[in-house]
Amino acid sequence: MKQFTRGAVVLALAVMALIGLFAALVPLSNSLIEQWARRDVELRSELVFNSIRDRVEREIAGQTQELIPFFQRLTTDERIMALGLCDAEGRITVATPRMPRDLDCRIPGAAGVSDSGARFIRIRIAGERVLIGVFPIAAAGQSAHLVILHELGFVADRIGEARWYLVIVGLALLLLVGAVAALIVGLLQRRYMRAVLSSIQDLKTGRPARSRSLMDPRVQEESREIRGLLRDFREKIRQEDGTPVEWSPSTLQDLLEKELPDAEVFVVSNREPYIHNRDGDKVVVQRPASGLVSALEPVMRACGGVWVAHGSGSADRETVDADDHVAVPPGKPAYRLRRVWISEEEQEGYYYGLANEGLWPLCHLAYVRPIFREADWNHYVAVNQRFADAVVREATRPDPVVMVQDYHFALLPRMIREQLPKATILTFWHIPWPNAEAFGICPWKEEIIAGLLGSTVLGFHTQAHCNNFFETVDRFMESRIDREHRSVVLGGEETMVRPYPISIEWPPAALLSQQPVAVCRQAVRERYGLAPDMKIGVGIERFDYTKGILDRLQAIDELLIRQPEWKGRFTFIQIVAPTRSKLASYTALQEDAVRITAEVNARHGGEGYQPIHLVIRHHEPEDVYELFRAADICVVSSLHDGMNLVAKEFVAARDDEQGALVLSRFAGASSELSEALIINPFDVQGMAEAIGRALLMPEAEQRERMRLMRSHVRERNVYRWAGQILLDASRLRKRQRVQEFANGD
Repeated sequence: MKQFTRGAVVLALAVMALIGLFAALVPLSNSLIEQWARRDVELRSELVFNSIRDRVEREIAGQTQELIPFFQRLTTDERIMALGLCDAEGRITVATPRMPRDLDCRIPGAAGVSDSGARFIRIRIAGERVLIGVFPIAAAGQSAHLVILHELGFVADRIGEARWYLVIVGLALLLLVGAVAALIVGLLQRRYMRAVLSSIQDLKTGRPARSRSLMDPRVQEESREIRGLLRDFREKIRQEDGTPVEWSPSTLQDLLEKELPDAEVFVVSNREPYIHNRDGDKVVVQRPASGLVSALEPVMRACGGVWVAHGSGSADRETVDADDHVAVPPGKPAYRLRRVWISEEEQEGYYYGLANEGLWPLCHLAYVRPIFREADWNHYVAVNQRFADAVVREATRPDPVVMVQDYHFALLPRMIREQLPKATILTFWHIPWPNAEAFGICPWKEEIIAGLLGSTVLGFHTQAHCNNFFETVDRFMESRIDREHRSVVLGGEETMVRPYPISIEWPPAALLSQQPVAVCRQAVRERYGLAPDMKIGVGIERFDYTKGILDRLQAIDELLIRQPEWKGRFTFIQIVAPTRSKLASYTALQEDAVRITAEVNARHGGEGYQPIHLVIRHHEPEDVYELFRAADICVVSSLHDGMNLVAKEFVAARDDEQGALVLSRFAGASSELSEALIINPFDVQGMAEAIGRALLMPEAEQRERMRLMRSHVRERNVYRWAGQILLDASRLRKRQRVQEFANGD
């Protein structure tokens, strides 16, 4: 009976602890919510002030009464009660109807002074709680104050909602604890009854009573069962209370060991993570400027395995062994790189032809006409088959985990599936997937879709891309689509289709060797001959027409035309790595960029001042991060992009929590980094205004925005991206084994 007593005591203590915990959390949560709400309103006031400041300053010298209809439009916001303008003596001169006429703008004893000089005070007006923000304005030799009144009644509503959420969560946890405690007591009761029955049986037969010591195998088995239940319970609690997982190489390694023990892991991509090139008499190692490589290379360092890629370097053949392998990273090998050789003719058709003149513009909707040739398709099929054969030869088990990367290998999953039917194939499409009507242009759409549906899991950056893929399959393939479970069944084989927003490693390896921000800024200014007070903007990417480089350069021109005060005070460093130079569209893009840069510099430069520095060469990650740390703003103006990791790399580089990110709404990263200044890259004037706003953004606002973005990138790093895909693969592998067992295979 001691077990029951102990179980009851444990249950009572657990219930009391939970009740005490929630009793302490209620007042604490009320205080925190009130503080957050007040800070939120103060920040909203400052944002409103910053957005209308220029308009108000222009009107001060003219007819201030024209501000009344403008102010009234702003008060349509449900939380803005009133706006007004005060003169230097603190008297209201312009105001919306709900503004108290006897309000003194000087507000003696106002609490809290922001970086912009604003003052805030909380009072009651007609029984309503109100926050008053007073912002100084000086223009045309006159001084005034802009007054913004925000209602605070919503704070009480938030506190009430939070209190109900705490009660619901507390009840749920109490029920869960009670259920698990009842389960444990039941197990103890079963053990006790078994011992009682055994003793009764011994008495009936006349045998001496048998003691059930801790050495009894049955006791040990029950103990193991209870420990297993407790482990499952702790894991369930951890998942339900939202405790974040710190994703890292070790976390990923632990996941592989637990969920995919002894699994062979392959990555297949066109671009290799390390390229060996000959430079005179020596061989140099280069890491390509590729978002795909930046994302997957740290994953392979964590997981080990084999990376299968095209050997494109001039010294690649010299550095492999007899089986075309080379251990990487150089100096600290963690995995093997298996190189596949492609002829010049095949490269022209497979890579430059079908992949980059056909699929790339088709999927990016970049207003560049896709080109499809039969000869290019034949090369594409042949190269995909060669890579599939290489994976099959490398595999030593019938069920490897194969991570297929990008649009170069749309046919590869089906080809591997035909030779390794038990393989777990995880395909990730790194570029956007267009709508069904656009994809219908492709002459081999059915073959490409069927190839991708050879995957176990097919991933895209966003749910919108997944939806477009479902629409395309529905339009062109005889298949069964299960939108509830987000899967497609083709030929009896099921493919899960999921969004997996890709990210970068955290912390980035290139950041670990960086100097302080001030040192980086001084080094960049000396390198480009910039004055100590010069504001610096950067843009870093490959030379590609989807990146919006020309529109960005034109926006710099527009900024200097509309705000000439930035001449001599702001320069933009545009770093571009040459790529696909054999294609006419890319050559023309580079020529146009050089021409526009020369025109802008001639129009606005002079006396050693150059508004735009266009640098066309590859930069190592350490150089890129130094530029990010030196910059005041970073502009990412993709016309259409799957994710764009440059935006996340800039955020990761700013451990000083300073700098402003100007980000295209058509980059996948915009759905995650909403604290950036979101722009339409096709609107050059709007982009110029956003750049000007970024240059004037107060440090406090930069810090608030950057802190939120850094938190997101840290928590949702590349290890989490890979971990989510591998976890889904693990679940499917386990389900497959259960089905095989049920079928007697």
